[in-house]
Amino acid sequence: MTYGLSIKEMAPDERPREKLKLRGPAALTNGDLIAIILNTGIVGETVTAVSQRLLVEHDGLLGLSKLDVAELARIRGVGEAKAARLKAALELASRVAALSPEQRPQITSPDDLVNLVGVEMAALDQEQLRVVLLDTKHRVLGVRTVYQGTVNEARVRIAEVFRVAIRHNAVALVAVHNHPSGDPTPSAADVTLTAELARAGSLLDVEVLDHLIIGQGRHVSLRRLGLGFPAQR
Repeated sequence: MTYGLSIKEMAPDERPREKLKLRGPAALTNGDLIAIILNTGIVGETVTAVSQRLLVEHDGLLGLSKLDVAELARIRGVGEAKAARLKAALELASRVAALSPEQRPQITSPDDLVNLVGVEMAALDQEQLRVVLLDTKHRVLGVRTVYQGTVNEARVRIAEVFRVAIRHNAVALVAVHNHPSGDPTPSAADVTLTAELARAGSLLDVEVLDHLIIGQGRHVSLRRLGLGFPAQR
């Protein structure tokens, strides 16, 4: 009989924590997120298997959220300590979902974006493109990762960026990507990508407010630099 592996004992590319660091939280499955909370599995079952079983047997996150701590603790592979952590995480998610639109972060400048995603994206060792989705008052509807790899107009599917925006009824967005080198200076490809996004946004009636590049301790707004966006009249 094999013993359940902890996250640290799993292969690097299977560790939910590594996925979180490299790809961001949006890339993780519900099972991955629960595995991070539980941290260890049990005899004969890895932590990711335990997490997936919880979701299957209890009808997903909604079903789990309806269980109290005592009920969670009685589930095989959970116990009191893990039940308390899991219930706390589910409660936080519930409270965030209950926030009124007025309580959501509002984007008024590039600095607001840096405060929202800058620290996390500066730590990534691969380029990643995210879109910050906004409502009519530029309050954040969500942040979605749409691409990872070398970010340029030849590789990024512009349609995917706007598919995400339309799916979430966003009327505006900001594109954000990082330079793992630490230098946020825009490349020619960054400027071309910005122009492609701005043109597509104009056609689809989704305003592209900015394209931000995150470096180590520095960031660049292509809108402020006047790169890739139509000249203001």
